[in-house]
Amino acid sequence: MGFVAPLLEVRHLNIAFPAQSGENNGVEKSSVLQAVRDVSFLIGCGEVLGLLGESGSGKSLTSLAIMRLLPPQALVSGEIFFAENGATRNLPVLDDESMRQLRGARIAMIFQEPMTALNPVMRVGDQIAEALLAHQPISKREAHDRAIEAMNDVAIPDPARRARDYPHQLSGGMRQRVMIAMAIVNRPQLLIADEPTTALDVTIQAQILDLLAELRARFKLAMLFISHDFAVVSQVADRVAVMYAGALVELGSRRDVFSNPAHPYTRGLLHAVPDLTTDRSRPLETIAGTVPPLQALPPGCAFEPRCQFRVEECVRTLPPLIEVSGGHWARCPVINK
Repeated sequence: MGFVAPLLEVRHLNIAFPAQSGENNGVEKSSVLQAVRDVSFLIGCGEVLGLLGESGSGKSLTSLAIMRLLPPQALVSGEIFFAENGATRNLPVLDDESMRQLRGARIAMIFQEPMTALNPVMRVGDQIAEALLAHQPISKREAHDRAIEAMNDVAIPDPARRARDYPHQLSGGMRQRVMIAMAIVNRPQLLIADEPTTALDVTIQAQILDLLAELRARFKLAMLFISHDFAVVSQVADRVAVMYAGALVELGSRRDVFSNPAHPYTRGLLHAVPDLTTDRSRPLETIAGTVPPLQALPPGCAFEPRCQFRVEECVRTLPPLIEVSGGHWARCPVINK
């Protein structure tokens, strides 16, 4: 799908969780909840892939699978290849120590809510320094100095003083900058940003997006940028992947997905977004129906009950990704008919 030598390649990722589906003659029947189904994508060096979808679509689970941070009960299958120093490693089969060396050093993550991700009883400078000490053979003094340098990189004013603050003493935007500083301090190759601007007002949101763009250019970062906001993703992503009910339904360049969406779900979302030409005297367009719960996912396309273009084929099995045009893929059997 586009790049000869990707930095990250996810192949046929599936994530499920054990569940109880009720009782049968007094004996509980075990089952699984399929949270992510057959997700495949790649990210090239220095590229930003925007992963779009509603809450519960599987975006964050996909990122946690890449980082190997899912809970022990998660049932994961598929392959996740990461290229490092000319070698390609399959992350799910790495031993714990090898994965620990990669996590935070070569692959870093900005979590969705910095107030819960940061340690509330530890100074923010020490938390950034701890990320360095976990991966590099340096002294505490040097780690502290580099932590302040990282805070300066993310435009925190007076970083030497702010390094002594606790998370509750910082604003939401400042806490997010601390999270970004912690993520980039080891100069990773891949940065996973999970909804990094969701809890921020629009002014601070714009500042964080500008900061990420600047850091990407300065450090040649590749990014997996996760969001439910089309407008935000349109600003930062080179390519866009759209998820619905755990499955990837569309993947392509930013221009292809936003200007010529192929999957009915993507089209519905874009039509529901108002713009300057929207007739204010008419109600906004909506997508009929609701997202099916995990315990009641259909065997075929999860969007089928809500889709006006559905055919019998959509009911039986999950459609494969079809290449609509060069590098533009959609999981729909009717797009070329």
